[in-house]
Amino acid sequence: MRALLVQGASPPTYWGYQHSLPFIGKGAVMSPLGVATLAALLPDAWEVRIRDLHLGPVSDDDLRWADAVLVSGMLVQAESMREVLARARALGRPSVVGGPAPTTSPGSFPEATYLFQGEAEGRLERLVEALEHPGRVPERVLSPPGEARPALGLARVPRFDLLELDRYASLSIQTSRGCPFNCEFCDIIEIFGRIPRVKAPAQVLAELEALRRLGARGPLFVVDDNFIGNRKAAARLLPEVAAWQRTHGMPFDLYTEASLNLASDPALVEGMVDAGFSCVFVGIETPDPGTLEKTQKKQNLCMDPAQAVTALSRAGLEVFAGFIVGFDGDDAGALERQREFVSQLPIPRAMVGILTALPGTQLWRRLEREGRLRADATGDQFDRTNFETTMPEAELVAGYRQLLAGLFSPDAFFSRCERSLELTPARSARVRPGGYRALARAVWGIGIRGEARRRRWFWRLLGKGLRVGLAAVPRAVTFSIIGEHFVRYTAEEVLPRLDRRLEEIRSEAAAARGSADGPRRWASAMDGPEERWGHAARPAFGGGGAVAEAGMAASPARD
Repeated sequence: MRALLVQGASPPTYWGYQHSLPFIGKGAVMSPLGVATLAALLPDAWEVRIRDLHLGPVSDDDLRWADAVLVSGMLVQAESMREVLARARALGRPSVVGGPAPTTSPGSFPEATYLFQGEAEGRLERLVEALEHPGRVPERVLSPPGEARPALGLARVPRFDLLELDRYASLSIQTSRGCPFNCEFCDIIEIFGRIPRVKAPAQVLAELEALRRLGARGPLFVVDDNFIGNRKAAARLLPEVAAWQRTHGMPFDLYTEASLNLASDPALVEGMVDAGFSCVFVGIETPDPGTLEKTQKKQNLCMDPAQAVTALSRAGLEVFAGFIVGFDGDDAGALERQREFVSQLPIPRAMVGILTALPGTQLWRRLEREGRLRADATGDQFDRTNFETTMPEAELVAGYRQLLAGLFSPDAFFSRCERSLELTPARSARVRPGGYRALARAVWGIGIRGEARRRRWFWRLLGKGLRVGLAAVPRAVTFSIIGEHFVRYTAEEVLPRLDRRLEEIRSEAAAARGSADGPRRWASAMDGPEERWGHAARPAFGGGGAVAEAGMAASPARD
């Protein structure tokens, strides 16, 4: 069999760093771990190729070469997945769709010959039989949900050799799946369970070694749902990773995602830093304790979130954080508290999204019972809300627009970068391959030819890095480069998209009222917050954009 494995592509997002990648000459942020993992589990006799749509389209020759086309991805990548599946069908090639999107939304992919739900380890027999012996397997769904989740002892080293490793800003591995918590809005616990399953340390070291032998160096995302979901397992793993890293000259700059209560375990934090972790993504969601209680994110109530972020930063972990607006009970005051909270902390990469009810989650089931669902989830945080929010939708979208305009103005964003440089100690001034070229491009594209405010901030951050210590300089350059994406993407794409959403909402409201003056009332209502928060909505922009090899990290979203 000749199998073509295709990774679906995401549209432009904050995590895509589209305006930053040119600085380091990379084609995409993150290597597709899901399809590389699947490739290792397919029969050894099969010939396998991987195509990642983030790097370019799949050609007709690729599809004609294949005896079967296997496509994977998340909800936000569904459109690109369906396009490949339709092309495979038109060329007479059988196809399989798998991954998170068809697992939670199986009806979204009618173009596929077969649908595979859930994880692949130890569960591929029917899929292999269906593709090797056409007509023998009558059912379309090859892995019905409800089966026991596989032990990760069955996992094999992913086929990293099939990936174009040098085209990615960051590579990825996984050490565990699942999360022990019970957040109402989270689909991770629905897909991967609340009992974290872990790989043995020897398995993890084998994956690190496989990447090292292929010449990989630099940023490496440990894509676990919650790296400390099983604290004892994490504590056993970290010393072995640290020893391996030291033996091989610290080839990887590790980062991961974990629950905020990581900050309450200084020994574990120290173990992570010793193993080479420099960044961690945490889901803060909201600083409002009452909302955290209602959404069952009780692990965030164990300590003050601002103190937790400060503690992690001082220990040597740059904090990325996720925030959500649109919870039941949120109002304009809640959005203002989000802005004030983020603004005072060293969190340059503060990702704020409007709440989405994801299929299969507790939130989805509750809203369905309450009759408040109104659309399927798309995975697009700048789309219309897919349920009736308690805050009027126009006010929510207008407030969200102003929140993002405020957080990602040049002064606001780079002030948080400066705070992070001051607070988070850098461990090494090591320059990774391509780092000097990235520096030269940044000096020319931002420091000399860039837009005036970003140009001033480039030299200010560089000076701050030099004063803090030579090891902080790569991070200072990285912040300037990722700022090209965050600032430009917000002004050039996010705010105009949200403006269009507001126009849709206003038009619908005006039509419902039978009044022509509704849009004017909404237009005047959205001018105030921007002036009150002191940030321009559409700053002037110029110059080019992209991402420092020394530490650009990607989304915690799964393959």
